[in-house]
Amino acid sequence: MERAWHIGNNTPLKWPTQVVPRGSGPFLRAASLGPLELVVGLWSLIPHWSKVPRLKYSTNNARSEELAAKPSYQGAWRSGQRCIIPATSFDEPNWETGKNIWWRFRRADGQPWGLAGLYHPWVNKQTGEILETYTMLTVNADDHPLMSRMHKPDPSLPPDRQDKRSVVAIEQADLEQWLFGSQAAARELFRPPAMEVIEAGPV
Repeated sequence: MERAWHIGNNTPLKWPTQVVPRGSGPFLRAASLGPLELVVGLWSLIPHWSKVPRLKYSTNNARSEELAAKPSYQGAWRSGQRCIIPATSFDEPNWETGKNIWWRFRRADGQPWGLAGLYHPWVNKQTGEILETYTMLTVNADDHPLMSRMHKPDPSLPPDRQDKRSVVAIEQADLEQWLFGSQAAARELFRPPAMEVIEAGPV
């Protein structure tokens, strides 16, 4: 992260080696001083209206089509609270054999992934404590040669209507557009990673 996003190397922040939903993990956001700051937060976005820092439903992934309408995400999306989720790799389930075989996705160029996310600092109204939270964006991947093979298929739907999902990879050249651009400019980046960027196979 220090090399890829030039965040410096003086942070004492810690997080687990393997980040899992509703656990703690790192994300990068625009800082008031300097280009980016590293934050460790809960991988499960907690909206401002929630009275407790844990929801009954999952908010670790956010469907990009629902950001403006879904109450859990519309505040962060409207406020431009976009972030980068760094990862050396991410895993997806493949059910082509009838059983779940986990596949691991790395970048072919050896660089870390910068995955698109939204963040929201949730405030405990009783104590004033601030809990940093974030979510990872997903897009439809039915037409993607590789991402469309991931996740369990729905037998009730035709192959081209499965709504298979993919993460959104923000390339270095698109970093400013994602963090500082308008909503329309940010939406232009809502696409699965290009095939030439991906190096993947069974774990």
